[in-house]
Amino acid sequence: MAKTQLLEVPIQGMDCAECALHVQQAIADLPGVESVHVLLSSEKAIVRVDPTRVDWSAIRKAVESAGYSIPDSAVPSAASAGAFTRRVRMLLALVFSGVLIIVVAGEWLGLFEKLNELVPLPIGAAFVIVGGFPVFRNVVRAALKRRITAHALMTTGAMAALAVGDWVAAAIVVVFMRVGDAIERFTAEGARRAVKELIAMAPQTARVERNGAEVEVPVTEVQVGEIVVVRPGERIPVDGEVIAGHATVDQSAITGESMPVEVARGSHVFAATIAKLGSLRVKTLRVGADTTFGRVIKMVEEAEAHRADVQRLADRFSAYYMPVVAGIAALTFLISRNPLAAAAVLVVACSCSFALATPVAMLASIGASAKRGVLIKGGKYLEALARADVVLVDKTGTLTLGRPQITDVVPLNDMSPSEILALAASAERYSEHPLAEAVREAARAQHLPLADPQDFEVIPGMGIRARVNGHRVTIGNRRLVPAPESLPLARQLEEQGKTLLWVALNGELAAILAAADTLRPEVPAALAELRALGIQRVELLTGDNERVAAALAGKLGVPYRANLLPEDKIQVVKDYQAKGHVVVMIGDGVNDAPALAQADVGIAMGVAGTDIAMEAAHIALMREDWRLIPEVLRIARRTMGVVRMNLAFTAIYNLVGLTLAALGILPLTLAAAAQSLPDLGILANSARLLRQGHGSA
Repeated sequence: MAKTQLLEVPIQGMDCAECALHVQQAIADLPGVESVHVLLSSEKAIVRVDPTRVDWSAIRKAVESAGYSIPDSAVPSAASAGAFTRRVRMLLALVFSGVLIIVVAGEWLGLFEKLNELVPLPIGAAFVIVGGFPVFRNVVRAALKRRITAHALMTTGAMAALAVGDWVAAAIVVVFMRVGDAIERFTAEGARRAVKELIAMAPQTARVERNGAEVEVPVTEVQVGEIVVVRPGERIPVDGEVIAGHATVDQSAITGESMPVEVARGSHVFAATIAKLGSLRVKTLRVGADTTFGRVIKMVEEAEAHRADVQRLADRFSAYYMPVVAGIAALTFLISRNPLAAAAVLVVACSCSFALATPVAMLASIGASAKRGVLIKGGKYLEALARADVVLVDKTGTLTLGRPQITDVVPLNDMSPSEILALAASAERYSEHPLAEAVREAARAQHLPLADPQDFEVIPGMGIRARVNGHRVTIGNRRLVPAPESLPLARQLEEQGKTLLWVALNGELAAILAAADTLRPEVPAALAELRALGIQRVELLTGDNERVAAALAGKLGVPYRANLLPEDKIQVVKDYQAKGHVVVMIGDGVNDAPALAQADVGIAMGVAGTDIAMEAAHIALMREDWRLIPEVLRIARRTMGVVRMNLAFTAIYNLVGLTLAALGILPLTLAAAAQSLPDLGILANSARLLRQGHGSA
């Protein structure tokens, strides 16, 4: 079997979802292409190919045949692109306003009829063909591939005007086709703005220690293990561990949190964060796309592939819309015998606005959320979250801080507490569970020597097994370690809300370790907000026993289910879904990965630097802050509200425009101007989502 290759192909000229679909179809038709996803937001295609059957030149030809292009050189940086966009915005507004005034005045004063009489038709037709050639060429190319584009209607309208000798009307249609293209590009660029601003935060160079000197090199040339020097005010270029120095670091690029954090030797730092005060020497652990920031950018760019159901509905509507418009135009001509009225029907139809209505809002919201430390993997999850009515919550590391401390070590044999703790910490040496870290931390606090465990095994939802110094050590809950229910001391510890770890040595019960965790202080207020937002049920799911679960659930006033294995949590999610509920599962993204994946929306908390958690969740919160949970629900509902407004506005606008054109009230010249306006309305409405977190949308 041939080895496949994954290519990232930059695409220029895409303005809307319909453009992306045409590019995707063109590339997908190539033999040797296994899969293709065209991402409008980042203007590129992700293509998996068999390199023995298709190469870069074939992909370029396919893209060009669809009417788009692959740039020969690097794309301008996001910062310069943003400045360029602002200038284009002003120029576009002036040009559009000027042309619109001229068209309205010319139509009102009858100047276009006089111009038609003064300039011979062949000369006027030549102007039309030359001015509209790029558009006409793409329409013909698409037609040869049996594809109908939005420009096909306007092209037909322009040709109809030429056919009856009105070259001025045809020229105005061409002008507004080109102006409309510019507006669509600007609309798409507005949606991409937040993503581009995020990408612009990535540092381009790094100061690396090589051969006893500091050398500034491109970030792409930094190697894992090299020492990077970061001076005050500079962006940290890599993910790594601080080996010297002390600094106050602004981590808002990763977590969205405005408050800086103090880092020193042993601290982990992330690429794109800023050392505000102090300097650092950082040992490189990850570079470029492998850094947490690189993964954030990749997730935001690829979020477009997970399209909302409402977007698919709009795309299907667009596919049927153009034949319907053509039918209305034909009917208009048959009834009125007025070819210009029929042409006006074709021209005023705004199929691209239907395709833009959903993705522009989704991209704006996803990009703006990413800058605040909320990663949303696609519009489908925003849509599902907006309809959610059940929230299921994990305990350790989610409701609690996830940094439990060992409070009691109770031997049940003749071993001392220190011996038990050293044995347990050695067995837990390679476990990633928060309780395992608590055991190791307690051993470190007493400076106990740890052995290297053999035959280490994790039993999900139960505990671990390992061999330490020849002894079989088992640590976990009662499902893994048989323990008496009636032990008074154990009951007393559990009633205090402590989690018990039972330790068995060579098959015999040897000790109890009690751990206490702290409830996140913002949780009660966040849960109250969720209820106020209409969430019908919030339920605690935990692997802890009944008494520990009851103690925490009682503080929060929520129902609970205890003694759950990972598969039990999945079943709870499925049970709610079977009853018609839209389920949100909130967890730490590590132990709860299966339940997060099963839920309609899985939200993982505090995933910065955690690969498993970032992959498992549909929505990833880069910092451990429960206040983000109701906020992301509000974001989802605001976004879907904007989408519905966009679709309603577009539908009403097109209905009115088609009616006026069919009745002969809207002349062809004004119909050409009118078809560009919905895109501006969609942009203006969706731009409110770029201010997520900075006031009401």
